[in-house]
Amino acid sequence: MTDASLIERKAQLPSVDRVMATDAARVAAETYGRTAAVASVRASLDEIRPAWLAGASVDVAPERIAAAATLRLEGAEQPSQRRVINLTGTVLHTNLGRALLAEEAIAAVTAAMRSPTALEFNIASGQRGERDDHVRGLLRELTGAEDAVVINNNAAAVLLTLNSLSEGRETIVSRGELIEIGGSFRLPSIMARAGAKLVEVGTTNRTHLSDYAEAAGPDTALMMKVHPSNYRIEGFTKEVSARSLSPLAREKGVPLVDDLGSGVLVDLSNHGLARERTVQEAVADGADLVTFSGDKLLGGPQAGLVVGRADLVKRLAKNHLKRALRLDKLRLAALEATLKLYRDPDRLAGRLPTLALLTRPPEALKAQAARLLPALARAVGADYETAVTDTRSQIGSGALPLETIPSGGFAIRALLGGSSALIALAAAFRALSVPVIGRIAEDRLVLDLRALDDEAVFVAALDEMTRARAAT
Repeated sequence: MTDASLIERKAQLPSVDRVMATDAARVAAETYGRTAAVASVRASLDEIRPAWLAGASVDVAPERIAAAATLRLEGAEQPSQRRVINLTGTVLHTNLGRALLAEEAIAAVTAAMRSPTALEFNIASGQRGERDDHVRGLLRELTGAEDAVVINNNAAAVLLTLNSLSEGRETIVSRGELIEIGGSFRLPSIMARAGAKLVEVGTTNRTHLSDYAEAAGPDTALMMKVHPSNYRIEGFTKEVSARSLSPLAREKGVPLVDDLGSGVLVDLSNHGLARERTVQEAVADGADLVTFSGDKLLGGPQAGLVVGRADLVKRLAKNHLKRALRLDKLRLAALEATLKLYRDPDRLAGRLPTLALLTRPPEALKAQAARLLPALARAVGADYETAVTDTRSQIGSGALPLETIPSGGFAIRALLGGSSALIALAAAFRALSVPVIGRIAEDRLVLDLRALDDEAVFVAALDEMTRARAAT
């Protein structure tokens, strides 16, 4: 391209002011603010300028540039934490936010957001209050423990416990319980950060009561049981239960900490699920402190809960780390509302979303899949084969890691293109206004309906995909 041609091309590219004079740009400025609109127009011009100056055929009409700038602004206004449709088959999916909150918890959070609250204010006395008081009584009532403290998550609960009771001293843990959870967070690393000295006992697969007894000495501060969370050792194994370990801990004069990981307040076997040891049982088994999560099987917001002996809980509450790890008023409101649901166990499965999703009958899920199958077939088109299928769901987030639940959903096979076609289809589902998240397994894209909480939103997503495919 000659210099003259290049100068002419530059002159044909509209200025920012000319684009801002269009009706679309004026509307964008009114909606998003003039500063943001001008910046978006500049970005749109910068995007097309290299190709235009290189002689490519590019639409440089001011109206088109204004439209592109508006789309850029609309995209920037979208929240990064978008709603998704969880069809992965994992109910408590860590990457998708774990537990869905009950309506009562949502209402409590909304009310707490709108107004000042008595977060740390004792209305009766007019004096400063303690934020944990909002849930302390409920946790004592529901677990049978003497006292309770709440913080940001269960890892924080373990950190606070170890730092408060074992800083500079020894904590005894079985080698088979030195877990690593998601994101490469390892118990030994948490212990090191807490200032506790790890003493490993037993072997990976077998630990005896005598191992703990022999390891206990004058520098021992704690004995600790840790839920295996996301794995299980099977075969030639032996572990020491908290009930068996508790008398030894008392004999040695040190507290026993029982880290349950997920933590559950009801017997899941009463709801047709595999049995998981409850917090109440851990307290009754003699643990001096029990730590567990709020956003897993409990079905509440992210939180770490510690229940147990009042004197030990008091030491945790006085630790300066407690302030750094404390809950805000929104999560406290959600946690309080969630815990209150457990006062009515007969209606819990109908009011707590986590339990409701986990107890959905597989027959109902397959019937739902059969009803939705035509809409799915239209959405994916003739290049894919769709069918209703039996699936196996899992609880997720380290709860009952080897247990799966019979479920139902869809299996989608690519008639052409093999795995690359399935990957492209999965990406197309994720590109929808409300992304649909499934899983690829055994040359199929599987959409498990167990965690589908709103059928109408899923149907709308399928209709959007149908329209998009028809437009191409």
